[in-house]
Amino acid sequence: MRKDKENAVKLRKFGKSYNEIKAELGIPKSTLSAWFRDQKWSNEIAQKLLERLKSKSIIRLQQLGRIRGDNLKRLYEEAESEAIEDFDALKFHPLFIAGIVIYWGEGDKVSKNGFRISNSDPDMVRLFADFLRKICHAENGRIKANLLIYPDIDDSQAKEFWIQKTGLKYDNFTKSVLIKGRHKTRKVKFGICVLSYSSTFLKKKMKKWIELLAKEFVNF
Repeated sequence: MRKDKENAVKLRKFGKSYNEIKAELGIPKSTLSAWFRDQKWSNEIAQKLLERLKSKSIIRLQQLGRIRGDNLKRLYEEAESEAIEDFDALKFHPLFIAGIVIYWGEGDKVSKNGFRISNSDPDMVRLFADFLRKICHAENGRIKANLLIYPDIDDSQAKEFWIQKTGLKYDNFTKSVLIKGRHKTRKVKFGICVLSYSSTFLKKKMKKWIELLAKEFVNF
């Protein structure tokens, strides 16, 4: 076995992530992935790293409710390094990649803490809601949704449709917004659903995830 691969195997078996091995040995993550992707023992280590990241993310979100001032600023600065860890561990997870791609195409890029998408496709909204809950560990009660509906759409029927299709609950929905200017040939039968979760920390992580995913595509 070549020496660099031997050293990489030792570090991986010691529980190191691809990023940590790359930092220590200078071996590209694509090479490490090719070496370890089909190794059962390596996948078990990846799962342990994933559980560690999950616990870390939950603790972070809990901290945000208690920390203020300079400590909060420092915590936000750590979001980028945590995002890199997440990407390293989750880049082959379909829900993680789907959530990033959805936000990249449909998400709010302007506001500081608005973690929000808008779409008329219930499957896309459900997928992003699952991404928030299962990947970002967002509290279900803090996930908010509202509908953009035309005057001739029944609000109650529209909400019932979105609840059935997306797995959201009535408590997740805020007041619907009436809109005008309906196009005669482009009918949105149940309106547009706006799904949001307010978190500056997650917004900063998402920006980094998009950047990393873009680089991953370039090097594909």
